[in-house]
Amino acid sequence: MPAALVRLRGPPCGQPAHPSPATWQHGGVTAATHSTLFPQVPDTADAVLDGLDPEQREVATALHGPVCVLAGAGTGKTRAITHRIAYGVRAGILQPSSVLAVTFTNRAAGEMRGRLRQLGAGGVQARTFHSAALRQLQYFWPKAVGGSLPRLVDRKIQLVADAAAACRIRLDRGELRDVTAEIEWSKVTQTIPADYAAAAAKAGREVPRAPAEIAQLYGTYEDLKRDRAVIDFEDVLLLTVAILQDRHDIAEQVRSQYQHFVVDEYQDVSPLQQRLLELWLGERDSLCVVGDASQTIYSFTGATPDHLLDFRIRHPGATVVKLVRDYRSSPQVVHLANGLLAQARGRAAEHRLELISQRAPGPEPVYAEYTDEPAEAEGAARRIRDFIASGVPAGEIAILFRTNSQSEIYEQALADAGVPYQLRGAERFFDRPEVRKAGAALRAAARFGGNDSLLDDAVDLPSQVRAVLSGEGWTSQPPAGSGAVRERWESLAALVSLAQDFAAAKAGATLSDLVAELDERASAQHAPTVQGVTLASLHSAKGLEWDVVFLVGVAEGMMPITYAKTDEQIEEERRLLYVGVTRAREHLFVSWALSRSPGGRANRRPSRFLDGLRPGSVATAGRSSGGGTGGVERGVGSSGGTAVRRTSRTPARCRVCGRTLTDAGEMKLMRCEDCPSDMDEGLYERLREWRAVQAQRSGQPAFCVFTDKTLMAIAETVPDDEGELARIPGVGVRKLNRFGADVLAICAGQELGGDDEGD
Repeated sequence: MPAALVRLRGPPCGQPAHPSPATWQHGGVTAATHSTLFPQVPDTADAVLDGLDPEQREVATALHGPVCVLAGAGTGKTRAITHRIAYGVRAGILQPSSVLAVTFTNRAAGEMRGRLRQLGAGGVQARTFHSAALRQLQYFWPKAVGGSLPRLVDRKIQLVADAAAACRIRLDRGELRDVTAEIEWSKVTQTIPADYAAAAAKAGREVPRAPAEIAQLYGTYEDLKRDRAVIDFEDVLLLTVAILQDRHDIAEQVRSQYQHFVVDEYQDVSPLQQRLLELWLGERDSLCVVGDASQTIYSFTGATPDHLLDFRIRHPGATVVKLVRDYRSSPQVVHLANGLLAQARGRAAEHRLELISQRAPGPEPVYAEYTDEPAEAEGAARRIRDFIASGVPAGEIAILFRTNSQSEIYEQALADAGVPYQLRGAERFFDRPEVRKAGAALRAAARFGGNDSLLDDAVDLPSQVRAVLSGEGWTSQPPAGSGAVRERWESLAALVSLAQDFAAAKAGATLSDLVAELDERASAQHAPTVQGVTLASLHSAKGLEWDVVFLVGVAEGMMPITYAKTDEQIEEERRLLYVGVTRAREHLFVSWALSRSPGGRANRRPSRFLDGLRPGSVATAGRSSGGGTGGVERGVGSSGGTAVRRTSRTPARCRVCGRTLTDAGEMKLMRCEDCPSDMDEGLYERLREWRAVQAQRSGQPAFCVFTDKTLMAIAETVPDDEGELARIPGVGVRKLNRFGADVLAICAGQELGGDDEGD
């Protein structure tokens, strides 16, 4: 057991004692990210806890009050939270229908539903934010608005094109996609068209057109939606938030239904999703969030780790559990991952977790340099062919790249090498036409198989499935080449493989049993593994893992990408590479090419992120302090154990009426917008004048010194010392050190010296 881990207390009061398995420290613990294909449902609530390590068990048994799980890559976060829900349900503490688990992708939600079903907690709702909101919107729209819900458009890009035509602005295909992304970002950050230019500048966004033009397109886009009586994906959240804010009766109805919330990938929550979560919660605190700030890679969509990092500020009584035992990757892969983050900067880096591999040693990561990109692709294809020849399944190998445009050259190289592959992000497995058709054929065979001559010679379930699917195009040998024919065969082959595994796990299983299993999996979007090398972008690889991973194109200009300019953008690129590294279980290959095409100028160099990590390179200046260790921190006032106390802040309640505050601006003021203000107007104006001088001297916008809300809070509080000033939201350590003396002097009515720059 790592020495840094906190010793845990006994079982919570009122819960039966259940000793930890004596073997968890010696390999008896079930791997965090692996399970048998068809596991048995645990007999009892206590059996749900079997195989969890101490920190995972803490998560599973922390069923009351706010809980924050900081979970490093490969540490079994999904396992921990699904066992938490299942334990609560099986122990009778949580009612299945009262639990709502939310995450960000249909695949993740489907996996969660599948795991909960296997643990005997099948009645729990596990959905994406949008799916949960859409169900509520469809149900309450007639009552709140009247009539039926407007039609939801699948793809907004055509509407954006129509808006551009109406504005007489010509957009090429790339600009059309980028403007659409700007509109999506604006909506999830609750930015209206009139405020777009200022908000984009404040966020440091690289805009594809003039901000005024994008604001015009955004406004016209919204007008077109109203005229056509349609809504888009983001409107689902916005309209649900609006109804829950305006109709307290509907909000209470939702809260009476859902009383316990679990949020996965909490570092990816947008301001709009956070607002919806707050409305679902109301005044309650039965919330468990799970995330890792070091895996924040979607900030361009409006996601921010601030909600995760500020969780203890908003919930001073929260229990924080840190998961750092990495069950996925070998010590060599984990060492590289930790090394990447050791050089990171910024707020997310300050909360990084240093992983501790629980696996046996493996091979060192391999670094390879090629003359050009085709040579790099051919080199990867050769290595992959050798791995497959040695017995590694193709489905356990992945090639990960920064942009989708890099895919084509690797598709060609794999096809030339005769290696099967699949593209990540394609149509969902159970939505594929050949899979739907195969399912119908299997269902018919299960019902009328006695009259089907195809099944005369089929003696067991796998042979029955092979016989049925042979009529749909499955053959014992794959077709030559690639393309649509090969993709259809791969889908049918995945069903054949699933049938073999199902029959091995369930003795005496019939075709009807398999059809029922397929229906369950389709409902949960729990697809079988397709045997082909995965080609995926680093963004789409999040949440996945393979035995062998090739990280390709890891060169300056691609990693970090050329348009990453600011420190924050560069650090997000580093985190993206970290996500790529932590997808590998055992074998990791990192490569780059010196030029794009054969005969081109060899002017590329390996990514700066590899400095000091790859052989022969020198480390760049970075952080040298160790990362966070695993364990448990008890919140102020939580029961059991000794609290690990950090600097506490006043709970976010209005100091006038006492209502819980959720809006960021209100939290800074520590009062509701509607409540009366006792602000010293003269002091506020003096602070604004001082801020203008500071902004001019530093060459930054005024809000970079202090926002208006922070100045208002200072003018209302009139702090006497640094302690009082530091308790005002928006006054961090850096700003306190730089501006604290000036602000306190102004609050005391003193005149500042003309040369004082506040440093």
